[in-house]
Amino acid sequence: MQKSNGLYLCVLLCLVAIVNAEDPYRYFTWNITYGDIYPMGIRQQGILINGQFPGPEIYSVTNDNLIINVFNNLPEPFLISWNGVQQRRNSYQDGVYGTTCPIPSGQNFTYKLQVKDQIGSFYYFPSLGFQKAAGGFGAIKILSRPRIPVPFPEPADDYSILIGDWYTTNHTRLEYILDLGWRLPFPDGVLINGRGDGGVSYNVEQGKTYRLRISNVGLQNTLNFRIEGHSMTLVEVEGTHTVQTSLSSLDIHVGQSYSVLITADQKPQDYYIAVSSRFGNSTLNATGILRYTNSQRAVSGTPPPPPENDITWSLNQARSIRTNLTASGPRPNPQGSYHYGQINLTRTIIINGAASIIDRKQRYNVNGVSFVAADTPLKLADYFNISGVFKVGSIPDQPSGNAPYLDTSVMGADFRDFIEIVFENQENIIQSWHLDGYNFFVVGMDQGRWSNTSRNDYNLVDAVFRSTVQVYPKSWTAIYVALDNVGMWNIRNEFWARRYLGEQFYLRVYSPVMSPRDEYPLPENALLCGQAVGKR
Repeated sequence: MQKSNGLYLCVLLCLVAIVNAEDPYRYFTWNITYGDIYPMGIRQQGILINGQFPGPEIYSVTNDNLIINVFNNLPEPFLISWNGVQQRRNSYQDGVYGTTCPIPSGQNFTYKLQVKDQIGSFYYFPSLGFQKAAGGFGAIKILSRPRIPVPFPEPADDYSILIGDWYTTNHTRLEYILDLGWRLPFPDGVLINGRGDGGVSYNVEQGKTYRLRISNVGLQNTLNFRIEGHSMTLVEVEGTHTVQTSLSSLDIHVGQSYSVLITADQKPQDYYIAVSSRFGNSTLNATGILRYTNSQRAVSGTPPPPPENDITWSLNQARSIRTNLTASGPRPNPQGSYHYGQINLTRTIIINGAASIIDRKQRYNVNGVSFVAADTPLKLADYFNISGVFKVGSIPDQPSGNAPYLDTSVMGADFRDFIEIVFENQENIIQSWHLDGYNFFVVGMDQGRWSNTSRNDYNLVDAVFRSTVQVYPKSWTAIYVALDNVGMWNIRNEFWARRYLGEQFYLRVYSPVMSPRDEYPLPENALLCGQAVGKR
């Protein structure tokens, strides 16, 4: 009996230790509604989260578990995705239609995320249709654990700044225009944290340093960010501490996130925060105010101008962004301890996104395939072995040269492969590509056409590690990806009209082992739709 009691006590203590060792939980309840907003002084219908536009910031720390209960009170389905937040072994929570059923009107769904081994600046957004053009987006801030050193002193404050181009036209009208096969007009303006020109201000105290986390949550335009009279120090890009570089302005392409430090080291007055669109026939501008608490003068004159519309200037800035190899990441070890340049490549994929006319309508394609959504999320079809929803290999590894066509394009890949992806852009606009579920090493980018000899100029030592990368006009960008995250993952152009009209596909990273160590099972609360209805 004593031996049995001792065993019981041992088990109990072990269970208590496990419970106590579990990572913290943070709980959120979100109510999604339509409401009147006036971001540019004109009333329009916006998507609100708990009555807010933009939505509430998610504040978290490395390894936190985030429990987000979303109540959809829109008269239409709704789905949220987490831009840059890697769902390790859990693409069911990714929040795009290829992996997750939308939340029906009047119902709720609880996302269960863990920001496992992550730090940095990200954002969330509605991923269905063109709802992103109505709001529903917000900032995500993942802080380092207290015992993990950060490579700069703790700032006096930490501001999240969401910038993006904006339409005053209702998002359903924009969707209708695209469905007719027409192109969208140029956006109407630029917003800074949901407000138009002159609508926001940030208070600073003289002599103190502040962190600004800036995300481009817009629909298509590269934006340049700058602060009158102040230099910025780049410190982080989408979860990677960078070599600290002083900048007078920063190009932020759609879908990207950056952190900079600024020091209030100028005369005590108000200064312009300026944001401008880049590389288009027209320029959109918006301003905010950096206000010293002891300010003695309001802003005056004109805001600081953006750099010239010079692709070479922007390309050189992008290539100067490097990983800080001496800094710790989410764990207490140097970020550069992963020697990606010494790993043998198992495969090269060349991605060419392009405009095309299919069935007399404007479409966009990747390697000749213009994506169309299936009636069932691809991940659920894969899990339940539902035939006919998609076919692995329905998109080629390289441009085919054949006439573009419609298909539910899925590319197969093997777990633990180490691959090279080359994005080629033969058009006259900037493209911006994002890979859900992963960060990747941006090893090279240049103007002209990519060839095998382009590898001679790759950065195989300290390339920045991120999840969204730009491809300049008539240029290429190359990335290395370690396929260590099993699941169904969206690869898309962040130019939202292009994604909506087919410039995306899914990468199925497959492991035959079917182990929870590689991929979590279907969540108990998973919504089922399409041909997955009634299955468990």
